[in-house]
Amino acid sequence: MMPEVAILFIAAFAAAAISGAAGFGGALLLLPLLVATVGVTQAVPLLTIAQLIGNLSRTGFSFTQIHWKPVGFFLLGAIPLSVLGALSFVQLPKELVTRAIGAAILIFVALIHFGRLKLKGGPTLLVAGGGVVGFLSGLVGSSGPLGAAIFLSLGLPPMAYIASEATTALVMHGVKTVVYQRFITLDREFWSIAVLMGVAMIAGTWAAKRVVERMPKKTFQRVVAILLITIASYMVIHG
Repeated sequence: MMPEVAILFIAAFAAAAISGAAGFGGALLLLPLLVATVGVTQAVPLLTIAQLIGNLSRTGFSFTQIHWKPVGFFLLGAIPLSVLGALSFVQLPKELVTRAIGAAILIFVALIHFGRLKLKGGPTLLVAGGGVVGFLSGLVGSSGPLGAAIFLSLGLPPMAYIASEATTALVMHGVKTVVYQRFITLDREFWSIAVLMGVAMIAGTWAAKRVVERMPKKTFQRVVAILLITIASYMVIHG
């Protein structure tokens, strides 16, 4: 088990560095490894706790940069529907849902890029988007790229974007953890791996913060858009 744990530690560090720099993407790196190591049933709860710790560190490192108004609107939709998604995650086909998320992101980014969709980041978008992201996050473990696409449309500075999106993810993962605990047995080995991965997530987040702070806003947004397209394409192809 030790080699697998070491691999998960390294993967968690890399995932946190990606998420810390772009606001999303780490879950897609971790989930296949978790499924192979702990099995499908425990992979989603473990991923949720790892992301809970990772997002807590992202929020803590940039707490003063959080834009609370859009965060509040987003969570109005996200909290109740993340509970519904978590209750449903054993019943719906994950592969189909993951491909649908990837396709939605590609369409979303393409419409914005070609000027077909001009988002103003108002309450309606944030509440509705939060609901969709919350449900899908509870269902498949993470829908970070979709949430990132919504927050990217607000035009926030890099650290404000990362901190605000991380705050919404932190709350959703906390809610899902409570739900998962009621229906799945999480033993001592599970929590040992979760804590170890959490340490790696904090270290990776700190490393990413040092990079993002030196990056111009336009460059940052371009990099995030490219990552969104890459990850969404991967989701569509591999499910």
